[in-house]
Order: sequence, then structure tokens, then C-alpha cells
Amino acid sequence: MTLSVRTVAAAAALGAVLTGCGGGAGAPQGAGQARMGTPAASGPAAASTPSASSSASASPQAGAPARVPTLAPGPNGLTPVFERARQRTEKTVALTFDADMTSDQGPRAASGERFDNPELIATLRRLKVPATVFMTGRWAEEYPDQAKAIGTDPGFEIANHSYSHHAFKSPCYGLPALDAPAARADVDRAFAAFKKAGAVNTVPYFRFPGGCYDDRALRALAPAKVTAVQWDVVSGDAFAKDPDAVAEQVLAGVRPGSVVVMHCTRSAAPVTEQAVEKIVPELRKRGYRFVKVSEVMGK
Repeated sequence: MTLSVRTVAAAAALGAVLTGCGGGAGAPQGAGQARMGTPAASGPAAASTPSASSSASASPQAGAPARVPTLAPGPNGLTPVFERARQRTEKTVALTFDADMTSDQGPRAASGERFDNPELIATLRRLKVPATVFMTGRWAEEYPDQAKAIGTDPGFEIANHSYSHHAFKSPCYGLPALDAPAARADVDRAFAAFKKAGAVNTVPYFRFPGGCYDDRALRALAPAKVTAVQWDVVSGDAFAKDPDAVAEQVLAGVRPGSVVVMHCTRSAAPVTEQAVEKIVPELRKRGYRFVKVSEVMGK
């Protein structure tokens, strides 16, 4: 049976979105260049002592857990970037889940496509695994009850994944690009969507759509007073059909202090919940403790 051109195009577009969020096996497109010129990977700013004071005046802090650690700004006030805990001996690992939905996917949701994954969230609760959900504002608008439930559960924290899931640097997996003013507005709009949904466990962290950024993007984001959060372990769960393969990839990559990127998007990451069922007991057997990004950042 052949697929229609429209179906293939839609799948390709969503595939680009999720691959850009760490669904593929490689590094985020365009991110390497940014890391070389900023404190993202190695520089003194990345090793600064975490402090809640740098984000104390930011709007997303309202109602958020107290004393959330952030990194100090980089040179010339650039937004700092976090990838993995500096303390590399304690066996902690942060599972993070991107709740992706772009600003133009409303009609697909209305036709029945599911961009949420309540079974995954229920499994994390049952297994008592704290986690950080990087949510787009459009996702929170589409699933406000779920956004509120996640954002009022002390086991979770909600971080910003933009409102529209458009790119902050171009090229980036074919995503539409935002200029600097639009980029800042997009971040603010996402935080507003979380607040409207009733989420209170929000943290001043941001994940670039596609993982793509450069100094220009870090400069545009600086007024938001957030810490950008990347990852060091790619799960490969986007469009995966074999949960064992996803689990094996995560288990092979995790090191003390790791941040793992996965997805909370049922239609495009259908085996994530099953993979988590395999990942969690094995990592616990290896002596790992699961934490939110806010805890691993403080290490």
C-alpha cells in the first residue's frame, strides 16, 4: 500500500522536528559550532557555581520550587548552556522528555493525532522516577489538563521548549527560523501558556528546538534569564519501533551526571514508555539514582 504525498510530507516534517530534539543518533544540527564559541561545553562560565539569584526576577519563577539552580551567564551576558553535571562520580541521571508540538499542528491534533503520552507519565509515576518535561507552549494549550497535572506533581518539573518549536538558529532540520525579538517573545509565550494551564512547578530552563543554537541565539535568549539545557545521551526514540534498541542505546550512553533526551509524543515516539520500563530497573541495578535537571545541575 502506498502513502499519499501529504502523509509522507507530514511524517517527514514531524520526523525532522523530533530528530532535531535528539531523536537521531548524532549531535544536534548546528550545535557544535555554537559550543566551540561559547561556554556551553568547556569555558569557565560553564563551571560557575549554580545560583538561583540570576533568575530570581524572571517571570517563570512564580510558584516554582524554591532555590532552583541555574548557571551564571557566559561572556558578554550570553545565556549559559548546561549538558551534564560537573560532578562525575555520583551516580545520578536525569531523564528528560520533550513534549513537542509545533504551532501549526493544531489541525492534525483535531483530526485525532496524539502528541501527548499519558501512559508514559503514568509509568514514571508508578516507577517513582522524577523527570523534567521540556514542553512547548502549543502542547500546553492543546493538553491543558495534562500540563496542569504534570506541573503540579512534585515528581516533575516543567521547562520551556519554546512556544512554536521554531528554530532559534538556521539551518535547523528545516524548521522555520525566528529572529531575535520573535525568539524572546516565543519563550515568554510558552511560560504564559504553562501559567494559564495551571502549572506551578516550572523552572527557568530552556531547550532549543532542534538543539540548534549559536552566540546570536544565546544573546537573544539572555533577557529571559534562563539556563539552556542540552543533553549528553540521545535515546533515539523518535519513530523507533523497537523499545529494546532504545533502551540499549540509553544504557550504553549513561554516565554519572548524564542528561538523557527522550520524547513525550505518542504518535511520533510510540515505544518510549516501553523503553523506560526497561531502562529504569537496569540503571537502578547499576546503582543510579534518578533526578530532575534542577538537581543534577546543582552537582
